[in-house]
Parts: sequence; C-alpha cells; structure tokens
Amino acid sequence: MAVAEFLKQCEQSGDAAYAAFKSLLEKLEDPKTRTEARLFLSDLQSRGGFSDDCFDKYHFRFQDIYLDRNEGYHGRKKLTMMVIPSIFMPEDWSFTFYEGLNRHPDSIFKEKTVAELGCGNGWISIAIAEKWLPAKVYGLDINPRAVKVSWINLYMNAFDEKGQPIYDAEKKTLLDRVEFHESDLLSYCREHDIQLERIVGCIPQILNPNPEAMSKMITENASEEFLHSLSNYCALQGFVEDQFGLGLIARAVEEGIAVIKVTGIMIFNMGGRPGQGVCRRLFERRGFRVNRLWQTKVLQAGDTDISALVEIEKNSPHRFEFFMGLSGDQPICARTAWAYGKAGGRISHGLSVYSCQLRQPNQVKVIFEFLKSGFQEISSSLDLSFDDDLVADEKIPFLAYLASILKDNSCFPYEPPAGCKRFRNLIAGFMKTYHHIPLTSDNVVVFPSRTVAIENALRLFTPRLAIVDEHLTRGLPKQWLTSLAIETAETSLSEDAVTVIEAPRQSDLMIELIKKLKPQVVVTGIANFEAVTSSAVVQLLDATREIGSRLFLDISDHFELSSLPGTIGVLKYLSGTPLPSHAAILCGLVKNQVYSDLEVAFIISEEETILKALSKTVEILEGNTSLISQNYYGCIFHELLSFQLTDRHPQLERSENSKSVDVIGFATSATSVLNNAELSISDDGYSLVHMDVDQWFLPVPSPVKAAIFESFARQNLTESEIDVTPSIKQFVKTEYGFPTDSSTEFIYSDCLQALFSKLVLCCVREGGTMCFPAGSNGNYVSAAKFLKANIVHIPTNSEQGFKLTEHILNQALETVKKPWVYISGPTINPTGLLYSNQEMESILSACSRFGARVMIDTSFSGLEFEYEGWGGWNLGSCLSKLSSSGNPSFCVSLLGGLSLKLLSGALKFAFLSLNEPLLIEAFRSFPGLSKPHCTDKYTIKKLLALREQKGGMLDVVAEQIRILENRAKRLKEVLESCGWSVLKPCGGVSMVAKPSFLDRAVKLKHTGGGEKDAAYEVKLNDASLREAIAKTTGLCINSGAWTGIPGYCRFTIALEDSEFEQALACLVKFKSMVDN
Repeated sequence: MAVAEFLKQCEQSGDAAYAAFKSLLEKLEDPKTRTEARLFLSDLQSRGGFSDDCFDKYHFRFQDIYLDRNEGYHGRKKLTMMVIPSIFMPEDWSFTFYEGLNRHPDSIFKEKTVAELGCGNGWISIAIAEKWLPAKVYGLDINPRAVKVSWINLYMNAFDEKGQPIYDAEKKTLLDRVEFHESDLLSYCREHDIQLERIVGCIPQILNPNPEAMSKMITENASEEFLHSLSNYCALQGFVEDQFGLGLIARAVEEGIAVIKVTGIMIFNMGGRPGQGVCRRLFERRGFRVNRLWQTKVLQAGDTDISALVEIEKNSPHRFEFFMGLSGDQPICARTAWAYGKAGGRISHGLSVYSCQLRQPNQVKVIFEFLKSGFQEISSSLDLSFDDDLVADEKIPFLAYLASILKDNSCFPYEPPAGCKRFRNLIAGFMKTYHHIPLTSDNVVVFPSRTVAIENALRLFTPRLAIVDEHLTRGLPKQWLTSLAIETAETSLSEDAVTVIEAPRQSDLMIELIKKLKPQVVVTGIANFEAVTSSAVVQLLDATREIGSRLFLDISDHFELSSLPGTIGVLKYLSGTPLPSHAAILCGLVKNQVYSDLEVAFIISEEETILKALSKTVEILEGNTSLISQNYYGCIFHELLSFQLTDRHPQLERSENSKSVDVIGFATSATSVLNNAELSISDDGYSLVHMDVDQWFLPVPSPVKAAIFESFARQNLTESEIDVTPSIKQFVKTEYGFPTDSSTEFIYSDCLQALFSKLVLCCVREGGTMCFPAGSNGNYVSAAKFLKANIVHIPTNSEQGFKLTEHILNQALETVKKPWVYISGPTINPTGLLYSNQEMESILSACSRFGARVMIDTSFSGLEFEYEGWGGWNLGSCLSKLSSSGNPSFCVSLLGGLSLKLLSGALKFAFLSLNEPLLIEAFRSFPGLSKPHCTDKYTIKKLLALREQKGGMLDVVAEQIRILENRAKRLKEVLESCGWSVLKPCGGVSMVAKPSFLDRAVKLKHTGGGEKDAAYEVKLNDASLREAIAKTTGLCINSGAWTGIPGYCRFTIALEDSEFEQALACLVKFKSMVDN
C-alpha cells in the first residue's frame, strides 16, 4: 500500500487508523515482508508523522523519546515510538517512572526476567531491554490495541530505517528480549507459569467516576474513549485500598507475590495523592521492605476526573494530597483541588517510585496462596508490617505454617494429652542440638502454663509440705499458701492437705530451708547470678536427694529461643549427666517476640513412671493444651532447627547417675485414678481410630479457618474486639434462656476440663458432695476422684434412656449432704439423648428443694438432630421462680464449650457462668487457670457474630448436623448387625450401645508384630472390652466403666470420613473375631 493510500485510510477515523496499522503489523511479523514494512514506517515518519497535525488529522503520531545520559549499552540515544488515540501517551507520569528505574544499579535488570504492567505503547519495556539487556521483558496491558501498537514499536526499534536488525553487545536484537501480550495484570504470566525476577508497573490509581463503564467487555473493537480510560481509571478490586484508589496496585502486588522469584523486586509508580504513608503501607502490610527510589511532583492530567476522590473524602475522614501548581508546598484536599482545577487552576500531586522486596519471600508466598484458596475476604486484615525484624522473623513463619495447615488439612488431627508429638519432638531436638542433651519426645510432657504444671505436679504427689520459689507461687491455691500446719507436717496431717512454704530464689538459703524443714517436694528456679554454672544445681540435687525430696527445677527465666542461647547451668549439667530419678526440669515458654500472654510449658524427666503420671494428670485435670499455642512455639523451634545439620556434634558420654532415691510417691487418690480411669490409649507405633474423644474431626468450615487465621494476621487487637463476654451473654440467653445480670461472673479457659476441675475444688472446699448420674462424662468423674471429692453416683434406668428425673433425684438427694449435681444437657454426653425444657424444669425443682448446687454442662449441645417434641430450652422464668422461693443455697452454674457448636476442631474455648457470690469467691481462691489467648477470644467473638447472621455459619452447622444424623444411623445399623443393643441418639457427637457378647470368654490376637501376635483368652467385660477392641482392631471407644452405665460403651462420631469408615470396619472385624 502506498503511503498516501495508507494515510487516506487513517484519516477516516481512529478505528480506521488502528485497522491500517494492524495490517501493517501482520507484515512486520512475517519475515518475508518485514523489511518492506519497516521501510514503510520510515516513509511515514518522513511525511510529517511526528507532528501534532498528524495526530489530529490521521489519528496517529510518532514520538522520539530521548534517553540522553541513560543511553544504552551500544550508545543509542533515543527510541522512536508511535501512539494512537485509544492508548496511553508517554508523559510526565511514565517519564518519572523511568527516571526512578534509572536510580537502580545497572545489574538490577541485567539477565533478569521482567514484566511491565500497563505497558501502554511499550516504550518502557523497550527502554529496559535497550539499556540493561535483560533475559526477557514481558510488556503486559489489558488494552488489546496497546499491545498491537507495542509490537509495532518493538519492530520499529529492533530494525533500523533501512530494515536491518540492530544487534546489542550480546549479538541479540530487541525481538529476542521483548514480548508484548494482552493481559489483565499478571494473568498471562500465571497462565503460562512464568516466574519473574522483576515486576515494574505504572498503572491507574483513580477510581472511574462512572463505575458501570468498567464492567464492559474489553475488546479491540471497543470505543477509543473507553480503551483510553483504561490508562487513567481503575474499577473497585475488593481490597481495602480501594478507598484510596489503590485497589488495582494492591491486586497487582498480590498477583506478583505468586509469580515473583524469592529474590525478586517489584517497582511501582505511585501517585502521592493518598499520602506517602498510605502508599508505603500498601506494600509493607503485605510483607515487603520498601525503598523510595525517586520522588517529584507532576501536574494532574487534564483528562483525568478526580471527582471519585472527592466522593471518598465525603464518606471518610481521609484527605487526599494535592498542590496548587508545581511550586506549591502546602497540600490541599481533593475537593479543593477539584474546585481549583474547574476554575482553570493547575493542580499537581506527588509522584514516587517505590522499590519493594519481600522480607521472607517463601513464607509470604505460602500466606498468599492460602488467601487465594478461598480466603480473600480476610486479606484486608493481614498486617505483615513490622518495625522490629525479630518480630517479623517470628510471626511471618508462624503465619505461613498456620496458613499451610489450614489450607492442606480439612481438620485438626488428634494429639495425645502429653502434648503434640511434633512439638515434643522439636523441644527434644532443640535440647539435643543446642544444649547437647540426648532427649526424645517421650521425655517431654506439655502443660498449658508453668503455673498449671506446678499445681498439677503438687496435686499428683500431694506432699504434706512443699517448698516453692517465691517467684513461682502466684496462681497456686490460696489455702496452700496460708496453712499454719507446718509443725505437724511430718506426722499428723492428713494426705489431703498441702502446705506450701515460699522460699527465696537463692541456692544457699533454699538449701538451708530444705535441710531444716525436710519438704517432700521442692519447686525452685535458679538466681541469675547462679544460673550460668552447675554448682548450685548440683547442691540442690544433693540436698533433695539426702532427704528424699522430689525436685522440680524451673529454667523459664533463662531459657532462650535463640540460635545462640545463653549457657544454663542445669542444661550444661544434663549434657554430661542423666537427670536423677527424683528431679525434673520445668520450663514455661513466654519469651516470644509477639505475644506476651501466649504461654506453653513443659516438664522434662528421664523417669518413665513420672512422665506417664504427669501425662495422665494433665489429661484428667486440664484436658489438652491448646494445639495452636503449641504450634506457635513449635514454629519457633522449627525455625531454629531447620538450618542445622543433623548430628553434627558427637554426643558426649554421660556419666552414670547415683542409685535411685526413696522419695514421695503419688497420692493414693491419684494412684487409684491413674490405674483405673479410662484415659488416652498410646499408639505404640500403630495407628488408632479415636471414637473415645470429644473433638471435632469433621472438616473445619471455611469461616472458622478464616477467623483463626485472621486473629493472628491482625496486629494490635483492641479490647472491644476480644471482649467476648457480651457475645457469650447473648449466646446463653438465646440458646438456653439462662439469666445473667451485672453480678454474673463469666470465667474463661481454653479447656472445659480445667473449669470443671476448679468447680470440683470449690465443692471440696465447701464440704459438698459431687453427684453424677449414671451416664455421665467419665473424664469428669475421674477428675472428681483425683481431687478427692466426695462422690455419689445417682442411678438411672434404661426405660428413661438413663436420664435424670425428678423422682430419681428426690430419692437420691434425700441423704446427701450439700449436693453438687452435675447435669449434661440439653444434649447428654454420652448418650446423645435430649432433656426437654419441661424435664429440665422438673429436675431443677428437685435440686432446689435440697439446696443443691447445679452444674449444667452445655458443651456437648448445639448439634441436635430434628427431634419432634423438643423445642429447645428457656430456663429464665423457671430459675427466677426457684431462686426466689427455693432453698437459699440452691444455685445454677452454666458450663459451656464452643468447640463443637462452632465446629472449630482443635480451637478450644470454654466458659463458666457463676451467679452465686460465695461460689465466685471460692472459685477465685483457685487462680491457676489456663486462660484463652487474645487470638482465641477474637476468633470466638467473630464466629458467634457469624452465628447470629442468616445463612453462613448457620447453614454450615445445619449441614454438619445432617452428616452427624446420617453417621448415627449408619453406626446404629452396623452395631446392631454386630450384636449390639443401641440407644438411638437425638443429637451431639456421641451415642452408647451394649454388646450381646459381654461376659463371654474369647480368644483374641493383637495387631502388630512379634510376641503380640500370639492368641490369648480374655473375658469381655467393662474392665477388658476397651483394651481388647483397641489392641485387636486399633479402634478406641469408651467402655461402661467410663459411661457409668454397666455394659454400655460410648462411640463418638465426629470423625474424618475415612476414619469413620475404618471404625465401622473395625467393629465388623471384632465381631468376626469374637464369633470365631
């Protein structure tokens, strides 16, 4: 086509000009016609193609962009570029950006893979390739016409005016280094799995004043006006930064995190209109270190309408930052700037070029992969900006770990009460690597806190006299610290009494007290000035050995979570000498960089008997230590171990210990419970299916995962955001009609078992009697026995489904002194039956007549099936009437656990509501309670709020209830086919059944290898059935000894799908073994 004919076509319209150049591009792409097409471009340039008249008349123009001092490697001083009306024109905005790029050293792009977002006519992509010789530059733009024009400009600069290729110092042309593609931000790179080392961007940062326009399909046939608007405006992107017009940048950054290499750098042009602090925060809260390369002022483009910013100011306290002219230094808001501009004034704004690099790229990538997998709505809460690198080095890896387990696991796994196996392995690994002590996970028992560990140890031994370091007595029961019975401690005191003497933290004074008072247990730390050497440790070990006292040495204040931990005399001693049988190491972990109130503790011993007893004690009195807290500290240990070479230092020979010492044994009540209670079964190397624990193993819903992650992703949670009491008050009122007022005390713990144990202690202190109906939570009965409570078992019968009735209570409480009645409801654990509101009112009326303290445990409720005749509870009027007319000692306390109600799995949160002042005072005398962390409170409050909304969590809960109902039906069918008599449940996660083969003698064979394969004979009864099923099939259930109903075993059904199927198969297998 002749030049004149080409120009005539261009003259018709901008669309016609684009069509003409598109045809020319086809010739440039074809090697056979490329030279001819390039010569044609030269002719166009010589025909006045650089003039403004050409743009106005023919709808295109050529433009020389002078690189000046920033000339390329082979000295080219300018690039020649073409523009058309429907694409972004090079102006101050992009020139300033290029100047910012030039402030980087020459190596920044050399041999790197680069993407430019919003490439427009491609000049910056081509300039980068020309100056720095990158491996590849991908120029990306959402405007299809911009991409076509960029290709034309690439050919125009890759070949000279005669159509000959221009080679650089590496004998390559621009065609070898640059590509242009139509792409919505980085979609092209994501779809083609291109990993980038540099991402640069100069993209719109003002919301379109006509939002509907942005919803149009973007095609090359769209109007010129619309296509050009893509370079000036952006649409809402669903990010918090939308309010500042920075939503598109925010999306680009998050997309960039997915495709950039770990050493990659992002460079963005940022208009200073929202303020520099806002601009920096966009990057910093996403985990970037930010460096401002260049800052200047530019005139606000005349074709950009800033009215959208005026609207933002109208609806928020934020003020944008403009200036009057280029020389003005006093900022004005968007509204003033808009008015000034309308009146003919020139307005400007700051322009900065930011260079950003991820501070912990691998972990940040994991976090954003999680957010992209269905959790984008919480990205606005993410805050990875840290002034202190130590804080960043701790929190970012934990967030990445939390993100990975929430993304990759549908539920939280079962963990033994002794502590998460991974966490105990990490503690042992840290001790071995950094302190050269050869420990295994079996040497470690985990506790919720140091105070809890000390109290549990003292309750396990119940010494008549204990000496405790004065720094460690906070949180111990007040009566232990106020007893005056020291003189008779050696002789006449009953086993039930514990007297604690506070002692100074100084070894010589402590040893003097030990020799004089001869305590049975000593708990002490080491003074700072004695901590480095082991001499004080040896003296304490010798002093306690001589009098037969148990010693717990606390190293919490000296234990450092560091790659260069300080010397600790105790651990130095242990590296060369085994820990004596009468001693143990105690350590409370509180020295993290982020959360001062996040604590986990552990005890180390090399005495197997002590470790097993401590593990069972924490299970009975506390339940399980918070899994997320263990994960937090486990992540710190992992970071300190991950870069270490295994067994780099040969293990030192440890000297033999002296002979064992005759020391205090376990309390009689503790021994009885430890020997007889149905506690967790050790896996002994083979997998078990747990139908014996009250944990949610079904998939954890997305809203729960989102709330858990958000609680840690946030920084600086406010008091109102973690104040759960208003939400809990509303919850108990809505669910149960339970009355509360200003005198009601709400107490929280991360495990229901701990709250119940404290209630039992209040009962003991009051001289009361714990009354358990047959068909109660066996763990609670064990706790009451362990704590030496007076216990009465209230008989129930099968006709009423083993439920309490008014008649039964009237008979049972007649002779009971100061009854404390435990009731599980509305859903009863273990049977899964329900108490109706009328039944509950009758029960409470009976309790009122006898002045009973009533503990209603609602923790297994909230998952009721559709059950005709059960309309929920509304106890308000009943309790009000009974309180005013009944026995004055009558009161009702409400226990609740939200793990099952909120389907939260390992996230445990328990509450206790107390209305009786004397009971509140008694409870406060037992302060050693493991409290929920602030992140737990935030999560629970958020989930309770979601529960109040239609749809969402309520729909998820309804779906899970349907699954549980179907599970109950299937389990009932399988049990009945295997000869079990089943009590049909009406809700909850557990049910009971009685086997027909009870009291039968059978021959069984254990799973596993070795001698255990030998067959053995056993009589199946409540004492043997659980172990027989577990050892032959790997299925763990609770027997009649746990449920309190002779012969009736408990099965929990909230298992992961495959484990539920495995459990059914185990039941069939065991029936087959019994029959054969």
